[in-house]
Amino acid sequence: MKAAIVTEFGKVPLYGEFREPVAGDGETIVRVHAAPLSPIVRALASGSHYTSSAQAGFVPGVDGVGTDPEGRRVYFLFPKAPFGSMGEQALVSNEMIVPIPDGISDVRAAAVATGGLASWVALTRRAPLQPRSTVLVNGATGAAGGMAVQIARHFGASRIIAVGRNKEKLDRLDAEAKIALDDIADEALRAEFDKGVDVVLDFLWGEPATRVIAAATKNRGGRGGEPRVRYVQLGTVAGNEIPLRGDAFRSSGLELMGSGIGSLAISELLAGARELLAETSKAGFDAPVTTLPLTAVAEAWNGSADIRYILFPAGHTH
Repeated sequence: MKAAIVTEFGKVPLYGEFREPVAGDGETIVRVHAAPLSPIVRALASGSHYTSSAQAGFVPGVDGVGTDPEGRRVYFLFPKAPFGSMGEQALVSNEMIVPIPDGISDVRAAAVATGGLASWVALTRRAPLQPRSTVLVNGATGAAGGMAVQIARHFGASRIIAVGRNKEKLDRLDAEAKIALDDIADEALRAEFDKGVDVVLDFLWGEPATRVIAAATKNRGGRGGEPRVRYVQLGTVAGNEIPLRGDAFRSSGLELMGSGIGSLAISELLAGARELLAETSKAGFDAPVTTLPLTAVAEAWNGSADIRYILFPAGHTH
């Protein structure tokens, strides 16, 4: 079959021939229609993700949209190595497949599920959102951050604070406050935490997270009974490590947690994907993406990391 192939960690995948998968007990071969290129896919292909394979020689892609042997359209997660989603066929455990409701295109299903699953499970499992809450999204101008704004609103957030570097993209978001990560962002961040923030969804980590945490904890000691702030770490686009002061946590209501593979059971991720797709049409969820044929995998891979690409294997168009 035709596929994108990771022949060496850190190198752009090559488009070429790869052996076809053979299904065993409890497995399904999905004919792939759309495969998202997301930050986790890039990280796995570079060997830098905490769940990366020990060796190269695989088809990348952690999720996708396709049809099962009965012709049903499905969204699937975590295909079995070495048959990722960026090939004409993917090998998937039966438990890793959820149906796609009618009326949602392949592109929209793939874009919403890939971009929105992290914030959906974070706000339903890790830090359940109460109506009328305030949510700060760090990295709101990315594909996942933009979906987080939509999902937070869907769950009843009355105030959303969108934080990101691209002011033009910030201006297009449905948020009550928009903070560009420039030289004067620290004062604006502190002002928002003074008003009250219930949940932080952080897709960036690195230096932006340092600034948000400083704003959340600065000069909080001595007041007593600081309001609870649940800080959910979801991605490391801006860096893997940050410095943390111990007294920042003792003197504030900040609670730091992660949400992802390992901190959530796989069954919870699948249940979240099912819920998210079921709500997509009614809620109007959508995410902008750029679509390319799988033959252009090198073009997509070398493109902007801020753009979410969806690749189409041979024989499929959007």
